Amino acid sequence: MYKTLLAKLSQLHSKQAPATGIGLFRLFYGLVTLQEIIFLLYFNHLIFDPIPYIDVEFPTIPFFLCLWAVVASFVVVGYRYSFAMLSNYIFWIVFVNFTTMQRDFDGGFDIFMIGAGFFLLFMPGDRAFSLDNLRYKLSTPFTTYQSYTKPTVSILTYLLPVAICLGFLYFDSSIHKMFAQHWRNGLGSWLPSTQPYYVSALDMSWLLNNEFLEKTIGYTILVFQFSFIFLFFRRQFRVIYLFVGLSLHLGITLSLNIYPFGLGMAVFYVLLVPFNWWRCIGKCLTAKQPALTVFYDQQCPLCNRTVLTLNHFDIFSRVTFKSAQEYAAQYPALAGISEATLLTDLYALDSQNKVYSGVDTYSQILLKMGYLSPIGFILRLPVIYQIAVKKYRAIADSRLRITCTSQCLVSEKLPNNTLYHRIFEQFATKKPKAFARKLTNILIAILFLQLNSSIHYGLFYRLDLAIEKSPISVPISQASNALIMVSQLFLGITPHALYLHDHFAGYDRILAITYTDKNGVEQWLPFVNEQGRLLAPNWGRVHSMWANIAVTPTIDNQRIRKFIMKVTAFWGRNIGLDINHTVFHIQLKKIDAPTEWVPDQLHKNFASPWTTIGTVEWSNDIISFDLPENINTL
Repeated sequence: MYKTLLAKLSQLHSKQAPATGIGLFRLFYGLVTLQEIIFLLYFNHLIFDPIPYIDVEFPTIPFFLCLWAVVASFVVVGYRYSFAMLSNYIFWIVFVNFTTMQRDFDGGFDIFMIGAGFFLLFMPGDRAFSLDNLRYKLSTPFTTYQSYTKPTVSILTYLLPVAICLGFLYFDSSIHKMFAQHWRNGLGSWLPSTQPYYVSALDMSWLLNNEFLEKTIGYTILVFQFSFIFLFFRRQFRVIYLFVGLSLHLGITLSLNIYPFGLGMAVFYVLLVPFNWWRCIGKCLTAKQPALTVFYDQQCPLCNRTVLTLNHFDIFSRVTFKSAQEYAAQYPALAGISEATLLTDLYALDSQNKVYSGVDTYSQILLKMGYLSPIGFILRLPVIYQIAVKKYRAIADSRLRITCTSQCLVSEKLPNNTLYHRIFEQFATKKPKAFARKLTNILIAILFLQLNSSIHYGLFYRLDLAIEKSPISVPISQASNALIMVSQLFLGITPHALYLHDHFAGYDRILAITYTDKNGVEQWLPFVNEQGRLLAPNWGRVHSMWANIAVTPTIDNQRIRKFIMKVTAFWGRNIGLDINHTVFHIQLKKIDAPTEWVPDQLHKNFASPWTTIGTVEWSNDIISFDLPENINTL
């Protein structure tokens, strides 16, 4: 087995693929991270304050979240790739493991994002759709922009992250699912979608009320997750797994209120797009004929750098750049303009032979690029246009024209210090056998860590084999737990037992909060509504706090009171209530979570009546509860 794996890795490493998918994967991963940071900033006081707005234990949290947002922005645009990815990886680890995010506000995808961030450290994410790629070009500014070829990367950079982050996760999850009655009944996707706490604002009843279709989806997910790791890399199956997996996670994003989990998983399917598709997509999106021809002074350093920069952002190839010295004479529309005049400005010619110069040329370039057209329109606005013309004129008239000689072509190239370049290109080229052996050993170690987690929690724990009671197995169990802690912290390897029978069994009551306003009218706090749905933006990790930790099949009094305190303090302040003079009412609704299909179960849960079971009041920023001793008996 070891020799087979060694040979296969060596073979795959030698195969090259476009860098397009890796660049888009980095970009979308950064966007998912950035939206989560914005979410954390919005719910900063709810998540990190012991008592929102009253007891602020970590006042510097917003500052570090803003730093993280800057780093995530660097990841999105591909700037200082190695620094940005390492910083982002550290931020995820610190916030998830050393704040209340892990204990009380588990986002359901935090560990997954840590694992994805770890692999991005070693991926060539700077090769496409990145500012770093532009920086590499500008480090030799007088090489003509047409000479740059599209970069390629090892096919392993696509397959390994998918195999480990998706394949291992799916296989582990499928083991846990086999112990859940509703999953065995084919209702794994149906049951969470009938629970008011879990659904989004979209009414999916048309799908939930089709028993055959729901069971088809449920069993398809089981087969898909169990077989993914064994078949996804085969060309004849890749498209099938791409569409099934993408549909699954986009469905989660739209139908459930755990959208970050759905988006985080869906991002990985960029890596599953067949490589020839990227070439076909590129041909379809690339303009057959340029919409604008721009003429520049080939002997001017500033002009060359400008052209390289503009061409880098022209991803649809709608603008072509030509040397004014060599090509201007070939265009009759420019016949009345002397070469000396052409070299003082950036001139352009559109498909209707209309001539533009200076700021107008830049505006047309942005407009013709399409996705940057809003900036082009802004540049043409009064006042902004006059300022831009003045600034442009100052730069254009004061620049020194430098005659480009052979010395221009010998600029010092910006060094490539990414881990991918140093390990997968330099080290692999110098010592191919040693590289293959080390990579094989690393993969076997990761496989061992995943098997440790899957066997420990997926089999022994599920089968209740009482390994803790055996004197021989006690130290083995402790060592296994220690390994799981390490693999979870740094690699994101953790049990994926999500929404199983031990979550929904006995989940027959939910809670909501209302308050009496100044006019004596009872209002719903903008948290859980009359149907029992968690309202936006209380989704993601806030949903997890309330639906998975506070309100569970067995409600813990101390825990529920803690989160009632947090929610009333946070939302009371956010909607302008004087919480010290407001009475909050705790509402309870009975629901059902059946393991057999029931028609219109979602609306039956929606229609179930609410009962007031107690009140909560604040006085001098101290909360008091009038609640039953045991909510579970109600």
